[in-house]
Amino acid sequence: MRPGCAAESAMMKPQDILVALKLAAHPGVPWRYAHLARELGLSVSETHASVQRNESAGILVPDTPGIVVRRTLVNFLVHGLRCVFPAEFTRVTRGVPTALSAPVLGDLELLAPEPALVWPAAQGTTRGQGLHPLYRTAPSAALVDPALYRLLALAELLRVGAARERAAAERALHAEVAP
Repeated sequence: MRPGCAAESAMMKPQDILVALKLAAHPGVPWRYAHLARELGLSVSETHASVQRNESAGILVPDTPGIVVRRTLVNFLVHGLRCVFPAEFTRVTRGVPTALSAPVLGDLELLAPEPALVWPAAQGTTRGQGLHPLYRTAPSAALVDPALYRLLALAELLRVGAARERAAAERALHAEVAP
């Protein structure tokens, strides 16, 4: 165990952000571990462990299923995501557009990069600079849930964007997740 950590299992993992964003995208919607796991491409045990880590981190309210502490989530995304889960780029590939290349962020009125930024994925139709997704199942989960897609694209913009893009993502997250 590292100094300052309660336990190794309590350390945040990338799938924890995916779970928290899914719950934040659909506040008040009742959920079960099996349903959440299926929609995110996780196992039920991974989902359960993720919820527990989110509760330990203060992102989810303990013992209150699915209640996101919205300001804590946004603060973590804005101030910690880039450091804890830095962006890793791949070669040019086919995939799902993300960050400013994602169609769900067209309202931000910022110029999308050329070539497009994509999560490498077989179901993707756009060629562009590859970016490893925050979690491997994020592209497929995003394609079936536009609200989650938008939050994931904003999170990716926080990981890869310059100051102006990160500021726009922060404003959007505050407006949508922590009003």
